[in-house]
Amino acid sequence: MGDLMINLLASIIAGVAVWLAQFAIRRRRLATERAFFGLTAGGSALLVASRHASSPREHSIHRRDVAALVELATIVRGCGARADLVGGAEPIHELGRVTEFCVGGPGANPRSVTHLRAVLHGISYAVYEWPTHGGELSFTVADTTYVHTPETGYAILARFTGPAGGRPVLYLGGLTAGGNLATARYLANHHRDLTRQYGAEQPFCLVLRVREPGAYGTDHTEIVADVSEAAFTAPSGQ
Repeated sequence: MGDLMINLLASIIAGVAVWLAQFAIRRRRLATERAFFGLTAGGSALLVASRHASSPREHSIHRRDVAALVELATIVRGCGARADLVGGAEPIHELGRVTEFCVGGPGANPRSVTHLRAVLHGISYAVYEWPTHGGELSFTVADTTYVHTPETGYAILARFTGPAGGRPVLYLGGLTAGGNLATARYLANHHRDLTRQYGAEQPFCLVLRVREPGAYGTDHTEIVADVSEAAFTAPSGQ
């Protein structure tokens, strides 16, 4: 009976130790995730939605942008914060008051126009006119132009703060709504890798490539280039 009690107590102690270790790991991971996104328990974040480019309705959102917003809202909820959805043309708090997830390029999201003008000086998107299909879907960084094709999509994923610091902006600027969704899913799946690379405060800007989106959807998304230095630097002459 004594040996049985000793073995039982040893099992209980071992089980409690494992539970405490797993609890500590979860707490540490949550703290790291909150720091990366600039979120706090009970705090809030803004999800700035892109307008549906081909819809005549002002507040229409592409279904893939909706899916991207769901991915981002899940991140926010997982950090114990609250996500508030706003349109890109709506009045927004000044930069840094709350974490901001800005979805979509400047063609459909006026908030993105502001970020490109004020912070992401080194990125320029080509003008694409709907429904005349004038021009091409592309953006240029450091003299390299990334053009959307049926076989390959591109997007910008950036994190930065304003001149006064504060909470970060996560910018997800795909050339299409599918590119926005791919970027949101990449962020959800790889934020730990990004944390190891850039920490909780270092700004970064990445070009993502979506291979064969028609066949694979968002499943084959990869980093093409780290363009952080060029993206935050205004081209000469400006």
